Amino acid sequence: MNDKIIGILGGMGPEATAECYMKIIRATNASKDQEHYRVIIDSNAKIPDRTEAISGKGENPVPEMVHAAKNLEKLEVDVACIPCMTAHYFIEEVQKFVSFPLLNAFLELKKFIQEHYPAAHKIGVLATTGTLETGLFKKYFDHLEVINPTPYTQNEKVMRAIYGENGIKSGNTDGEPLQLLKEASQELFDNGAELIISGCTEIGLVLKPYHLPVPLIDPMEVVANVVVKETVYQKS
Repeated sequence: MNDKIIGILGGMGPEATAECYMKIIRATNASKDQEHYRVIIDSNAKIPDRTEAISGKGENPVPEMVHAAKNLEKLEVDVACIPCMTAHYFIEEVQKFVSFPLLNAFLELKKFIQEHYPAAHKIGVLATTGTLETGLFKKYFDHLEVINPTPYTQNEKVMRAIYGENGIKSGNTDGEPLQLLKEASQELFDNGAELIISGCTEIGLVLKPYHLPVPLIDPMEVVANVVVKETVYQKS
């Protein structure tokens, strides 16, 4: 029986949070409702923008993230995940305030690639500029060559696909965002990427493995499988 309680520290953004919950449902081996895990979601869309905070242009999101984490702790979650890669810049600071483990998507992704793609040497990353500026991908994947989009592609394709007027954050999950991300992915592939990481949870709403000539890995898919199937978790 699936007795553990899973938390989602969400709202960054709301649709990515909902998709994370769906990934947990799909990863669960259940034949009836009662065999699914209890999942508690705090989707606080008022958490300040992570990219702006990292660049020094916005408010620190940690207090609101801690508030959400403490809400989950009061409801006795056993483990929680954060469906926002950029927010992982702050995960160790948030972890200090709660006793349950917050799964680190970067660490779980590293283990996944080592296990499933041991021959890979070059990975391409599609992520927000804020995530790239944190250096987290280079920190966790220092044994691999990390390929980022060129500055033009990052600004005019990746960030536009996510934050643009017709971008994913405004509710569009096909059309222009998909085309922009496919073009950015092609550049990474042309520059030698053997795998492409969907390093922003919004990207995974649009870009799918069948769109690309190389494997596309969604860190939240990895995290969903870990949170469901493992029983011992490493704190951030």
